[in-house]
Amino acid sequence: MKISVVVPTYKPKYYLWECLNSLKEQTFPVDDFEILLVLNGCCEPYKSEIEEYLLKNVMSNVYLIQVDQPGVSNARNIALDYAKGSYVAFIDDDDYVSPFYLEELYAKASLDTISLCYPYAFNDGTPEMQLPYYITDAYEYCSRQTRCLKLSSKVRKYFSGPCMKLIPMDIIKERRFDINFRNGEDTLFMFLISDRFRYFAITSPSAVYYRRYRLGSALFNKRSLKERVINCILHQFYYVRIFVSNPFKYNFTFFVSRFLGEFVSIRN
Repeated sequence: MKISVVVPTYKPKYYLWECLNSLKEQTFPVDDFEILLVLNGCCEPYKSEIEEYLLKNVMSNVYLIQVDQPGVSNARNIALDYAKGSYVAFIDDDDYVSPFYLEELYAKASLDTISLCYPYAFNDGTPEMQLPYYITDAYEYCSRQTRCLKLSSKVRKYFSGPCMKLIPMDIIKERRFDINFRNGEDTLFMFLISDRFRYFAITSPSAVYYRRYRLGSALFNKRSLKERVINCILHQFYYVRIFVSNPFKYNFTFFVSRFLGEFVSIRN
């Protein structure tokens, strides 16, 4: 198996079908990738609706896993335990990808190279109107700069989360998302596995990850100031603990940017 696509979902709605439809339309050979769809924290009627969709659309490479414990990090960890692919692609259930997404990411990736796609952000209901997005800006810059093949300031923008890229499983190995955190686990995980980062490659604009901004998603859930401050302190402790565990393997500039970035998160 070449690619494992990880899609966690919780009480899914119409957007999950758009996500799965986009994966069904992939130009990458269907026998070369699996889709690990993890329904977490809920069961019916969602499980039956997903099974009906899969039966109707004849998606034989989708493996539905249902777990009672909620949490996107736990769902991703379970999928990683099941994954058979040499590479893994994470996709949020309310996002979707272009038909060439997996094909182009795979063509650019290697066992020591993470491939990065073109991100397109939009508000739910108006996909024709592209929004300004800092990772899109990073793509535009990196696609013109060979030095972005290293962990430069622009490339680091891609690593606030696991989506929009194809990651070799040799980089992840036994490491998993920390389920003890309710917020920011994505960024923590990306820093955790960054000790094995070596090279990066940019796809053409045909490999698109469509990032949907949707009211009600975790992105729009506001936290109290007390929660944000506590989260900041805990995250900073985590970064320090990981960095000092192997300071010669982790990128010092990346560490500092993540540590200081937690202060910015207090304002959001």
